Amino acid sequence: MDSQRILIAISAVLAFICLFLGLQLYQKSETIETIEGDNATLTLERDQVLFDLEKLRFSYDTLSTENALMLAEIADQRGQIDRLVTRVKNGNWELGKVKKEAETLRSIMKGYVATIDSLNQLNLALIDQNDQMRARVEAIQERNANLVERQQNMEEMIVAGQTLQAAEASATGIRVLSNGRQRETSRASRTSMVKVCFTLLANRIAEAGTKTLHLQVVNEAGEILAGEQTDDINASGTPVSATREVDYNNERVEACIFYIPPSALPAGVYVVALLEGGEAIGSAQLVLN
Repeated sequence: MDSQRILIAISAVLAFICLFLGLQLYQKSETIETIEGDNATLTLERDQVLFDLEKLRFSYDTLSTENALMLAEIADQRGQIDRLVTRVKNGNWELGKVKKEAETLRSIMKGYVATIDSLNQLNLALIDQNDQMRARVEAIQERNANLVERQQNMEEMIVAGQTLQAAEASATGIRVLSNGRQRETSRASRTSMVKVCFTLLANRIAEAGTKTLHLQVVNEAGEILAGEQTDDINASGTPVSATREVDYNNERVEACIFYIPPSALPAGVYVVALLEGGEAIGSAQLVLN
């Protein structure tokens, strides 16, 4: 009877021990599953945080500006993102704190985007203004060039208008008789000198005063014949055959120039040209037989 009670007691103790050990094992299993679940959740959260930080880093990389100060600030913010990524990868982070810092960096980035957009719009406006200003400057330069050209043309017209013109020019061979009297001749052997007469036309814009007129006598070979004394060179450096001064008061005036050849003129056709200030103002032809 006593042995039966002892056996029952031992069985009860063993049952209690088994129950206790089973309960402990179950609790430990629940704890392990909880820890594993927490670790999995933590890993997912870490991966999500790293993904968000990489996206934020990419957003900062896409910012483009020529503002040196803003570029330095953007580089500093990228450095902060890199440091956060390092902390998360090393396990030295708190979810709430990292998210808060990331949100702050995201807000700063949005501010940069708005500022850069405003600067770009301003730059576009300035470029448009510069283009308009450049177009105005080019238009002014073109107008000034046209005015300069018109002024030059007017000055050339005035200069041309101031040039004297000789009309009714004629050239005649002159024979000087022994008594000093002069007679016209077309015989080369009897020609002692050439008389060139002309009329200076009225010119209201020409400068009045004494005008120095030059005569060129050109033979059939195209040579300018020398005068009786020596080669007469006018102010422009052009060889001439004879020279005369004429008083000119802007009205018509008739005048003659005499050319005395140093030797007898051969028969032929001669061209006589009148010059004033180096410009040809009239011409005539002389034929000597």
